[in-house]
Amino acid sequence: QVQLVEFGGGSVQAGGSLRLSCSASGYSFGIYCLAWFRQAPGKERERVASINHIDITTNADSVKGRFSIFKDSAKNTLYLQMNNLKPEDTATYYCAAYRRPWYCSGDAYWGQGTQVTVSS
Repeated sequence: QVQLVEFGGGSVQAGGSLRLSCSASGYSFGIYCLAWFRQAPGKERERVASINHIDITTNADSVKGRFSIFKDSAKNTLYLQMNNLKPEDTATYYCAAYRRPWYCSGDAYWGQGTQVTVSS
């Protein structure tokens, strides 16, 4: 059974930093793509960043230059380093582990989410 558990959310002032972690069990990172999503109240869920099986990363335009996704496969842990946070980054953040090898699309396993609140 695959389980994803996020850590590291919280409240921070604008300009501050947070690091989110996602610990995975029952799932091996090796050939799969992983991602972070977020959803703000009244908005659709959006993909913030992804990292594939050969560590190629993508970032949404809204977070480029501020957020970094990386993983430690030995620890089965995914991270999202968030710097220079803005109030518009306030959302619930979810980690996702795609079910289909190699591809960063399709069905995924999801964590329960962690809240990030950025005050101005």
